[in-house]
Amino acid sequence: MTNSSLTIATRESPLALWQANWVKTQLEHFHPTLKITLLGLTTSGDQLQAGGKGLFVKELEEALLAGRADIAVHSVKDVPMDFPSGLCLPVLCEREDPRDAFISNHFTYLDELPTQAQIGTSSLRRQSQLYAIRPDIQVESLRGNVNTRLDRLDRDEFSAIVLAVAGLKRLNLQDRICSYLSLEQSLPAAGQGVLGIECRTEDNVVQSLIAPLNHVETALCVQAERAMCQYLGGGCHVPIAAYAMFVGKKIRLRGLVARPDGSLLLRAERTGESNNVEALGVAVAKELVQQGAESILSFVPRGWPRAQ
Repeated sequence: MTNSSLTIATRESPLALWQANWVKTQLEHFHPTLKITLLGLTTSGDQLQAGGKGLFVKELEEALLAGRADIAVHSVKDVPMDFPSGLCLPVLCEREDPRDAFISNHFTYLDELPTQAQIGTSSLRRQSQLYAIRPDIQVESLRGNVNTRLDRLDRDEFSAIVLAVAGLKRLNLQDRICSYLSLEQSLPAAGQGVLGIECRTEDNVVQSLIAPLNHVETALCVQAERAMCQYLGGGCHVPIAAYAMFVGKKIRLRGLVARPDGSLLLRAERTGESNNVEALGVAVAKELVQQGAESILSFVPRGWPRAQ
């Protein structure tokens, strides 16, 4: 960047562009004289409409490392646990609604679906929890951006689909939500509903510019969630869920590891101090390991869809 300009790398899907433009608007509020431009990139994940989380951020990170962009905006649930050398994620914006949404043109609630109804999702995390509630339904793979998924629903390829509430709200599509899945029905992915801003580790000027967008409570909660997933080796092919929230001045972290068919859901929960969130995440992860999480995670085949 120069002293007066900044470039944001972003995917070119409607949701990613909304997210990048939202960050642009926020930064312009704090820095009215800063000229901000978007660098739109088509990622491997967009081209394949599949893959692991890393496929949605890889090209953006390459643009940062090459100096073509100064920051990249991500859905934090798509960001791998480990960063390339020279990059960091110093800003986590205030969390939008973290829940999952039940969407259908014929039914309002999950329990209204008939036996053998087809429900679409690309997420093992959602699949396992849906099967735990309704083992009689058929969960089918559903990929693509939000509008693509809704179009397939509207062509009656599915009785219902499940999407993140946050993305629907950001695209002003909340009227498509028939009902909200509770945290007990569908525990979210780590970082769900949160936008993260990635930049070069040594770029102190950029880090200073974007710092006002960091939401401290959100950041602490997400750090706890990601610490849990990182301890478990929670990559993109495993059914792991994690959600933390403040309860008074402490943080309550809930974690889940499940078999893809929903036949076994391991749950753990702890409340800890906000000044040691990594330890809280590790403690919940260790409790899940004691319950047998490693046997589940080592069994999940590589060919399954991504976990988010």
